[in-house]
Formats: sequence, C-alpha cells, structure tokens
Amino acid sequence: MTPRPRKSLAQYWLKREDILQKIVNAAELKATDSVLEIGPGTGNLTRYLLPQVAGLLAVELDEKLVDFLQKKYGHHPHFWLLKSDILTLDLRAELAKNSLFPPPNKVVANIPYHITSPLLAYLVGSPARPWSWPFERVVLLVQKEVAQRLTAKPGGKTFGALSVRMQYIAHCTWVCDVPASAFYPRPQVDSAVICLTPRMPDPVVLIPRRFEQWVQQGFSQRRKMLRNNLPVAQEILAPILTQLGYPETVRAEAISAPDWVRLCNSLSDYSSDSLSEQLPNEPQVNHPEVETEG
Repeated sequence: MTPRPRKSLAQYWLKREDILQKIVNAAELKATDSVLEIGPGTGNLTRYLLPQVAGLLAVELDEKLVDFLQKKYGHHPHFWLLKSDILTLDLRAELAKNSLFPPPNKVVANIPYHITSPLLAYLVGSPARPWSWPFERVVLLVQKEVAQRLTAKPGGKTFGALSVRMQYIAHCTWVCDVPASAFYPRPQVDSAVICLTPRMPDPVVLIPRRFEQWVQQGFSQRRKMLRNNLPVAQEILAPILTQLGYPETVRAEAISAPDWVRLCNSLSDYSSDSLSEQLPNEPQVNHPEVETEG
C-alpha cells in the first residue's frame, strides 16, 4: 500500500506526468550521470530518473517511505537509499563508505518548502560560505514565490537580496510553472521548477561576509534609496554609483548582481578607518527564510 502523505513533514506527491518529465528534461541527464534526489517520497520522480543514470542516491527522512522505496527500488543496482535529514547529512563521509557508488554530479528534487533556504545553502553555498561539491546542475521544485526571486531581473519587485546572493554563485533559470492542482494533497500555494547551474563568480567578491551584509542592508527597506539603507557616507557612495552608471537616488532593486559586487568591492577599497564609524563589525550573517524575505 502506498503511504499517505504526512502534513507534519510537508509531503505533497507530484502526480502530473508531464511536469515530472519536464523536471527530468531540465536535468539534461546522461548515462554517465549520478543524481542526488532529496525527499523522493513514493518514487514518482525516482522512476523517471533511475533508468537514465549510472547512480541515484535518494535521501529520505520518513521511515515509512524508506521501507516503501526499498521494496520498490532496492533491487536496482544503481539505486542507493539513505534514511537521513539532508541538512545534517555528511555527503562526503557517506560516499567514502560506499566507494563503488559514483559521486552525484546533479541534483533533482521536489523539496519540502520549509527547508528551501538552508537547502539552497547546502547545495550551492553562499558568497560567504561556498559549497565546494561539484554539482553541475541543480533542478528543484520550489514555491513559486521563491522561484520568482531566484530568477528575478533587476528593477522588478521580486528582485531582492536572495536574487543577488544566488545569482552571484549560480545561473538561475525558470523551467516551468506547477499549479497546486498538480499535487496530492493540494497545497495552498503554486510552485515552479527552477534550474541552478553553479558557476565561477565574475566579478569576484573581495570580502564575502561584508558583501552579504551590505546586500542585506541595502534591501532592508525597499522603498528607501540605497544611500539611506547603507551605513556609508554619501561622499563615498555617490561617486561609486556614478562610476557604475547609477544615479545617487537609486534603489537597491535597480542594481544588477554583478554591479552589487562591483559596488561592494569599491567600498572595500577604502581603508577600515574611513568606514569604521559607519560600518558594524562582521558578524555571521543570518539569512532570513527565503519565503518571507523582502
């Protein structure tokens, strides 16, 4: 018997075959690929992935689903199932225990929405804490609002701190819309499939933690001009904005991700004495959940 979805674990089974196929197509799978699937549930996506790859590592937290998946796919030579919380899983350590399994080079998953923010950090890192695992492609089914922010262009209402941070370390593209009716049970929000392709940053941030801090401060009050959000003297900020082609009255959302890097790098060129009275020390940046970020 197929296990029923558990609301406490934010389980929603994707039932639309056409969308499942679009997810797989977005992964651009090759026979030599190895895939990490997070939260496989009852295996609706697993059955599309498994025949096409050299290895499929499925990580599932729900014990009942682990038993169900093991019975369903455990016989397959390319299938490896781990009962674990993905956010606490030491992927390198687990792979060291199974040296014959090909290390995953791609991620394909329908993820629980309440772990979106930490999961993005786990899979692709952040400017201040880059994740060195060589994932070539990350295809995720996420809340539509999050997808809009990840793929947003400068100047729009959805372009924010999350957009800048993620676009610094990955190309973010929209794959397809996923209506609430595509799931069982039906969630209260619509969703979308996105594809993240990690990349080498260009330009490179000089002080990553300070960059994250400034970006977060820049978007802290969206209706205000940037000069009123960043604790930097106008005589320092204005010439940098002019050099980048922006007016002194610019708001944070009008500045592209690469120009945010250039802006912060230029601010970093000033001596610590010049900014010491205006900038706080560099505490660990605590990112807000992406679902509520302004």
